[in-house]
Amino acid sequence: MSDPGQVHSAAARVGVLRAARDWLERDGRVALATVIDTWGSAPVPVGGQLAIAADGSFEGSVSGGCIEGEVITEAEEVLNDGRPRALEFGVADETAWRVGLPCGGQVRVFVERLDRSGGGLEFLEKALAADGRREGILVRTRLSDGQRTIFEKTTPNIPSEVASRLRSGESKLIKTPDEGEVFLHAMLPPARIVVIGATHIAQVLCELARLTGYEIIVIDPRTAFASPERFPGVTLRAEWPQDALPQVGLDPYTAVVVVAHVSHIDDEALKIAVKSNCLYIGALGSSRNHAKRRQRLMEAGLSEEEIGRIKNPIGLDIGAQTPAEIATAIMAEVILAVRGPKAERKNQRAEAQYAASA
Repeated sequence: MSDPGQVHSAAARVGVLRAARDWLERDGRVALATVIDTWGSAPVPVGGQLAIAADGSFEGSVSGGCIEGEVITEAEEVLNDGRPRALEFGVADETAWRVGLPCGGQVRVFVERLDRSGGGLEFLEKALAADGRREGILVRTRLSDGQRTIFEKTTPNIPSEVASRLRSGESKLIKTPDEGEVFLHAMLPPARIVVIGATHIAQVLCELARLTGYEIIVIDPRTAFASPERFPGVTLRAEWPQDALPQVGLDPYTAVVVVAHVSHIDDEALKIAVKSNCLYIGALGSSRNHAKRRQRLMEAGLSEEEIGRIKNPIGLDIGAQTPAEIATAIMAEVILAVRGPKAERKNQRAEAQYAASA
């Protein structure tokens, strides 16, 4: 079974879009298949994509191998006539088991043709440019004719349904009274964790991040701690946080986890993090240690509001004690910061559905 955190990651999506752009520039047209809805244990989540070139080359996946052949066949027709199609497939239990799922399900896939002269190249370039800047976009596609609208966080008067999905990264097929089915495809950069302190907690956190598909960077000036032997396959920066963080960059899709537990390392990272627009800041330490930290940061000129952004105790309150348990609590709190509570998302969806039907 493939790594569950990487097969359908944001990095994989970018690979599909790059292939689609290259084939579009070469051939003038390319087909793009997108998973728009699933039921049961579908092999690929909503938003998974597959690009198909005019010569039959393809990149990506919409089913982990179950239905790719049928989708590619349909894509050939779409490339010929330009008419978008919404396809529905059933995934049998036996087939699902082979790709690592407990049971079968159903998948809906939208196949469309992108043309160089019809805005397809502009769309792909815009999506790839946003990823390069680590900015999110949401692509709203009307299934009846493939009409596409692109939203960014800076777009004026963004509908609440779009805004919530730009935050959570959750793509969704919705029904509207005027346009029929519309697919909201959130295309966000990979959520990233920047860890300050190459500690035992950081080692476990790196493994959890890999399994869940999050990028991770570990920063620690102590070369004995920040070594490839202790963090195989992890991006390491054996530098002081005040030197490394401005180069790494902190954005709304980045969580900062401070676990060096050494004040002159932790404080320098926090001074930068609280002034950024990163989505989460957590710092290891007891309440007493955090009170001392607050005093030091106030003396350094930080405001109460800035210091108040720091989560302490770090991680969800699950009674964690060991490094592995603490790392698990931290990972859970980061995921909560990225996705938002389920109840909040349900309320946002209900409000959007009510607005659409009014």
